[in-house]
Amino acid sequence: MSDVRKYLLTVDNDKHAAAQIAQETAKSIAPSSLQAVATFAYCFPELDARQIILIDVVQSLGEYINQEDASIRSNAVNYLSLVIGALPPTFLTRQQVDVLCQFLCDRIEDGGAVGGLSRLQGLSRFNKEMATMTFRAMLEHFQDLQIRPQSQRLQILELLHELMSHHRPVLKDMGAESLVGITDLVSGEKDPRNLMIIFSILKVVMVEWDMTLFDSVFCYFPITFRPPPDDPYGITAQDLKDRLRECIAASRYFAPHAFPQLLDKLDSTSPNVKKDVLQTITACALSYDVTTMANYSITLWDSLKFEILNVQEEDLADEALVALRAIAVKLSQGLTSTDPKTPLARYLRPITKECNEQLQEPQHKQAKPAGQILSSIGTASPIAFFWIVNAAVAPMFTLYQDAGGIAKQRAILEVFVHILDSALAIFGMPSPTDPMPDAENPLDAFKDRLFELFSQALMGTAKEELSFRIVALRGLLRLCTLRKYLQDNEIGLAVQWLDEIVLLDDSSGRDDLKNEAIRALVEISKIKPGLIMDITFPAFMAKLPDTTPSEDRDYQITLEGLAQLSVEKAISDTLVRRLLNRLDAVLQHAGPPAYPQAILSTLQYVLSRRDLANDDSLGIYHEKIVVGLIRRAALAAAGHGHRTALNDEATMRILGRLANLVVRALDSHKQASVAAQIYSLFTDNDELRPIPFAHESTELADEQKTTLILSTYLMAGVGREVSVRLWLIGHESSPVQAELPYMTSSGQADSPVLLHELVRLALDETSPSIRRAILAQITLITNKFLALKDVHYATEILLRLSADIPAAAQTSEASIRVVFWIARGLVLRLANTEQVLERLLALLPNASHGPYAARGFGVLLAPDEIIAKENGCTMRLLTKQRVFHICVPHIARDFRNAETTAKTNYLIALSGIIKYVPTEVLMPELDILLPLLLQSLDLEDPEVKAVTMETLIVVSHESPAGIEGHISSLVNRLLKAAADPKTNVARVRHNALRCLRVFPGKVKDSALLPYKKTVTAGLLTVLDDPKRHVRKEAVDCRAAWFNMDEPEEDD
Repeated sequence: MSDVRKYLLTVDNDKHAAAQIAQETAKSIAPSSLQAVATFAYCFPELDARQIILIDVVQSLGEYINQEDASIRSNAVNYLSLVIGALPPTFLTRQQVDVLCQFLCDRIEDGGAVGGLSRLQGLSRFNKEMATMTFRAMLEHFQDLQIRPQSQRLQILELLHELMSHHRPVLKDMGAESLVGITDLVSGEKDPRNLMIIFSILKVVMVEWDMTLFDSVFCYFPITFRPPPDDPYGITAQDLKDRLRECIAASRYFAPHAFPQLLDKLDSTSPNVKKDVLQTITACALSYDVTTMANYSITLWDSLKFEILNVQEEDLADEALVALRAIAVKLSQGLTSTDPKTPLARYLRPITKECNEQLQEPQHKQAKPAGQILSSIGTASPIAFFWIVNAAVAPMFTLYQDAGGIAKQRAILEVFVHILDSALAIFGMPSPTDPMPDAENPLDAFKDRLFELFSQALMGTAKEELSFRIVALRGLLRLCTLRKYLQDNEIGLAVQWLDEIVLLDDSSGRDDLKNEAIRALVEISKIKPGLIMDITFPAFMAKLPDTTPSEDRDYQITLEGLAQLSVEKAISDTLVRRLLNRLDAVLQHAGPPAYPQAILSTLQYVLSRRDLANDDSLGIYHEKIVVGLIRRAALAAAGHGHRTALNDEATMRILGRLANLVVRALDSHKQASVAAQIYSLFTDNDELRPIPFAHESTELADEQKTTLILSTYLMAGVGREVSVRLWLIGHESSPVQAELPYMTSSGQADSPVLLHELVRLALDETSPSIRRAILAQITLITNKFLALKDVHYATEILLRLSADIPAAAQTSEASIRVVFWIARGLVLRLANTEQVLERLLALLPNASHGPYAARGFGVLLAPDEIIAKENGCTMRLLTKQRVFHICVPHIARDFRNAETTAKTNYLIALSGIIKYVPTEVLMPELDILLPLLLQSLDLEDPEVKAVTMETLIVVSHESPAGIEGHISSLVNRLLKAAADPKTNVARVRHNALRCLRVFPGKVKDSALLPYKKTVTAGLLTVLDDPKRHVRKEAVDCRAAWFNMDEPEEDD
């Protein structure tokens, strides 16, 4: 059976296999160019073996290409095209290419011929005569192209695009014949895939042939295409708009046709059409030449100004501003002088005149857009900025002086600020690394007046005029940051005023001005850090007291300002040093811990923004913070020094976070030295006895046991790869040297003694904060330090504790707590996950300790500052999915068979899991979850209720069809929760209203309408809720239900 016959029998059922057959045919031809052709040429030099072999292939098509059945002819020619495409690029001779081109052109209507011509035109031996022949064949046979199927039209257009790419001079030399032919081929097309190719073709024609095909292009404007859902081709309306816009902007000869029609369409009532018009005008302005734009600039201004001065849509006004600026950019090209006769000057003259007229009434609604116009055009070029300043600034000073009130002055100041924004865009900010070439700033002539204007407005106005002073402050900041504008002494004066605002102004409950002043100081610190260090730091530090104030909390504002100012390294280093000194002075005096806590929090914020690992001051931070402050707190806790604010539990947590930041950045050698002091806390053996393994540890005073909080943060900061040794009291009450975390004793070979000891301490501890520190250490060891081969030790402890939970409530709660924190470390690293979770789930049915176990599930996946990836903990990516898929089916199954008293346990456990599980994991199990979620709404636990409602909100967004069958139950339960402030906390009431508000617009109206009256009436009582955010949500929720359409209104 011939290859062609095999192809024809296969192609309709398996196109890939059919293509393989064509490739095999090509392989049987191609080798002849090597050995077979050489041998044949030696014997018959007057003949070409390749021609004879290829002729055999063509002749084998004979009986098929003359068939009356068009599909057979098409497949036969397509077979030849595939064979040609599979041949090496240089295999065919010029004569063969010519013959094949003629053959395919004669049969161009037989489907596959177009593909063959596409392959031939890419060959180097495809000459201009063949290109002309191919183009004319397309014109001759496809005059009715638009009635052909889309796929065939796409093939022809792709071939035309390829001819334009590879043989453009040939088509260009054909003159009017090719131009008319291309127009005929592309006209009337509507398919987006084809249009993308057509727009590319027409752009080339218009740009390179300098001819206008405006009607062929503009008939498609504006694009209104909307891709169908799940469009496999991925062509968006924006793709078509961008391609069409490139065509319209391709030739300056379009301007007489484009601009009038674009401006006509600017009168459209559709915002999308107006936006397309404005963006197209911008593209044309940037593409056309200066002369063309000069002819139309005034006409365009007269139309565009309406969109800005009479703003209806903010985004349309923004687009119009961009268009005006684009015109100015084009007219600025090549300008180096301020000649008033240039096209740019003529363009700006009516603009500045109109804007000045609008600014005569600063409070009028058109005054602000006028300022935006001046600002936008001013950023086009230095010359454009010169004309804006020359025409507008002097009159604005006169207007400001004649303004009769603060409101008018504020409006004029805002315009000044806009103009200064333009100056910053043109001249930039000071940059020592990349200085700009000197350029004359037209604002130099107004420097003193501007500085005086903004200074008086900021400091000489009544303090109650906050909005006015904020505008003045913004203007003053721009003057300070404008490149080579103010002198250092002038900027320093502004810095003093900003310091005064932050430190001395009475905000009367509003900190807007102070926040603006702090932001301004931060910006100035980036360009003039010396001024901040010389002026601001002394002023701020002088406001910080040396002792803890009893009631005054002004130091908080000062510390917040200092923290935000510490952007530059030099400033940050100075701040850390001075704050540590101030903290040392404060700790010399007794007092409440709030002030030292604020200082430590500021230090934490500053260091958290530093790259400490590469910081040359890291050693100093280690000595002064990790060693110095922690040792001081530890000695006081052990009774070897006077107690200070550092011994407060909350202060210890802040100090621990600060030390943790530093320890994480240390190298492995220094981390090892820290790890060796985790429990001794940098004290000598006779000063502080490490709490673990001390016989009297359970009787130690709480003051000393609070040092475990610091130990926890140090342990968290130590890397898992650090090998350290601790001197501890072992199992035989003798000193042994052991490794962390595999601390072994003679009585427990290869057993993690430290883990056992911490479990003992956790079971006995009654202080919540100390107990939590111990539990966190248990999880750190289980998750971070235990090697994979030793994980079974932690699992064994968990299994033993969970199997031997005492009946007493207090002791059972302690055991369960330890079990879940061990489980947390194992689950996060996906070690023995299924075995661990099965054991935890087995605790839920128990009547005595089931409720404690249920709440423990909220611990497993909860985010934690200590058990975190930043501290080197193992956090597997699939942990949440794994926990969900093991626990939820188990909970759903056991819930059905559980006793009534135990059902609550399962629902609480479920809420603890789904709270932290991603939406994409929840949705596939919606059928299992929904019945459980509905019953969770009936529980009294506010946390469970709130989490359940948050889950229902997500479900309503992602899968509204899934809850349609439960609307009745949901509406009643949610209304009840929202309307009962005595039983339900504000978070529950707010979430209930959020959930109700989501239903309209997500769930089908037909499912909601029966409950419309019930909901709108039930929400009336919620409008009087004691919490403001709940009342606001009730108003929004009631409006959503009240405005829900009836079915007949949709029609």
